[in-house]
Amino acid sequence: MSWASRGLARLWRLPPARSHQVGVERDLQVPAPDGSILLADRYYPAGDPQAPLVLVRTPYGRRGVNGLSARLLAERGYQVLVQSCRGTFGSGGHFDPFVNEAADGLATLEWLRRQRWFGGVLATYGGSYVGFAHWALAAQGVPELRAMAVQLSGSDLRGLMRPGGSVALETALTWTYTVQHMELPPPRMLLSLLRFGRVLRRAASRLPLLETDTVVAGHEVEFFRRWLEREPDDEAWSAIDVSAGLDRVTAPVQLLGGWYDIFLPAMLADYSRLRRAGRTVRLVIGPWAHASGATFRTGLRETLSWFDRHLHAASAPPQAPVRIFVMGGGGWLDLADWPPPGVRPQPWYLHPGGGLAVQPPPPSAPDRYRYDPERPTPAVGGVTLAAGAGPKDNRRLEARDDVLVFTGEVLQRDLVVMGPVSADLFVRSSLEHTDFFVRLCDVDPRGRSVNLCDGLQRLKPGQPPADAEGVRRVRVELWPTAHRFRRGHRIRVQVSSGAHPRFARNLGLGEPVARGTAFKAADQQVLHDPEHPSAVLLPL
Repeated sequence: MSWASRGLARLWRLPPARSHQVGVERDLQVPAPDGSILLADRYYPAGDPQAPLVLVRTPYGRRGVNGLSARLLAERGYQVLVQSCRGTFGSGGHFDPFVNEAADGLATLEWLRRQRWFGGVLATYGGSYVGFAHWALAAQGVPELRAMAVQLSGSDLRGLMRPGGSVALETALTWTYTVQHMELPPPRMLLSLLRFGRVLRRAASRLPLLETDTVVAGHEVEFFRRWLEREPDDEAWSAIDVSAGLDRVTAPVQLLGGWYDIFLPAMLADYSRLRRAGRTVRLVIGPWAHASGATFRTGLRETLSWFDRHLHAASAPPQAPVRIFVMGGGGWLDLADWPPPGVRPQPWYLHPGGGLAVQPPPPSAPDRYRYDPERPTPAVGGVTLAAGAGPKDNRRLEARDDVLVFTGEVLQRDLVVMGPVSADLFVRSSLEHTDFFVRLCDVDPRGRSVNLCDGLQRLKPGQPPADAEGVRRVRVELWPTAHRFRRGHRIRVQVSSGAHPRFARNLGLGEPVARGTAFKAADQQVLHDPEHPSAVLLPL
């Protein structure tokens, strides 16, 4: 064992090593269907040359964190093949994100079947892009696949790219910047990370959005421009949706996500699909954002437990199908299913004067604000790939004149919200093209307002339709959550029309999102009266 693996195993409370001797073969050559050569490194425990094999197909390199996790797995009785996706870190071909992972994964499997050290037992491990690459392979039907550990990922990414009909601009820019700089030498890589905040601000303020790739990459990026120009209902998005193939997956699957992770809705959809198909699936959700280091530590520990159970037939106490972290001091909780059986949504209605209550609103005039895309409402914390994700103090955001705030009375007892969250708004806008953003917050006795979950919905002409008075009923799907509002706290709901640059600002004139340059401010109304009972629906 190396000093690093020994120290991390102790720090992360990993199970004891089965082998203190790990062999490594570098730069194994795997032929892809088009003749490109994909490079891979193999880690294996000494004394067990046909141990179960864990496949990690990644665009982020075979050394560093991936090499360390491979060594930790090998010390605990597993072979690990870490392969660079095409066009990255020495592998041949052109890196076209997500497009080639099914074919290259199958080619890797065919190559594995010819290796004398492959004993016919396969597992997959990894998160984010790596998780999708493994879904793309598993969806083809792989008889050797005996276990999967998927972290912070999903099998259908179209909702990640175009949430609520908008564009996940900050995520697209952040990932494009990462891909363009990830193969730099470590000192230059560190410098690029330090510069990114400034680069992101400059890119996000530029119009048209199609040209922002030149700010973060220094040149045109084909996949970035393709993502921006596709409409949400474009059939071409099917290239990043392999969810239909989950019916072919028979291996036990463990899914690990975070309440502030960009992939959470896609992961929960995967869980539901596997559960309906009668598959063995376990769901773990912690209080994490996508780049949280805790997900790696916890994910590796949970993965080893999962693999030991299903690949080494290790005896272990039974595990609940769902294990979630209830924020607000609730801690870890085991459940029979997700959403929790018996949980029902309760409407909390928006009231005049900034109130929020379970009683329907009285007759009242609508609240109004003006959304100006030249001065867009900023994003504060929440679900993002960039720095600053997760729970943040929202008081400065809530002081803006383009953010409506509705707050409930002080709670006399603890209240637990656990499950999908949505909002039902009755709105008017001076423009047919506009957005509505809804956020749920927990306000403590000192007045600190912390975001729990949120969502945005983009409106177009006739979508949704307006009534004779110009009122449109808008459904906004927020991120799911699990949170305990403590006695003495208050529930708060924000309503605005953007969270820039997390979502691309709506310019208001209906130009294509990638090419629009002109903009117009929107005068917004949110109604809350007996005929128009705007509400957030909380699963209690």
